[in-house]
Amino acid sequence: MIEALDGQLITNKLMLHDVVSDGVSVPDLSHDILKIAVVNRYREAPVATAWIKNFGLKRGAIASSVAHDSHNIVAVGTNDADLCAAVNLVIAHHGGVSLADGGTHRVLPLPIAGIMSDADAYTVADAYSAMDRAVKEDLGSTLAAPYMTLSFMALLVIPHLKVSDKGLFDADAFSLLT
Repeated sequence: MIEALDGQLITNKLMLHDVVSDGVSVPDLSHDILKIAVVNRYREAPVATAWIKNFGLKRGAIASSVAHDSHNIVAVGTNDADLCAAVNLVIAHHGGVSLADGGTHRVLPLPIAGIMSDADAYTVADAYSAMDRAVKEDLGSTLAAPYMTLSFMALLVIPHLKVSDKGLFDADAFSLLT
């Protein structure tokens, strides 16, 4: 699994046992192990999922189409319902950053290529700051910049372990893990 490092682009590669409930692997909030997913924005394809540690979310999910280099949708969450809701918010707005927490849904649309807004810079900065604050205060993220960290989890050329729309990628070996 991926271990996110606060304030770093690099990640660690961990080998941990997954938690199984009713025959299905599930997030382990007590050990800060969450599901991460990448959804291909350009064609229909299976959703790639993996596990990530150190995001600190206690509930809910976040998603973003700002995901270097391909700008697919990358999301991390504590449960599948919120993970899907966060991804679907980004899809519905043709790009953006989002959060979902039960019935609470928020999105900062980035409709230009999924990475830019057509709103003025002050409006976007205020909205982004509010989203960042909500992820920390409401969802519990312990990261200094949760959306920024999320955006680099799909940048495959940065060591050590990342996730693409095809699955986990070992940057050291420069190959997909099967």
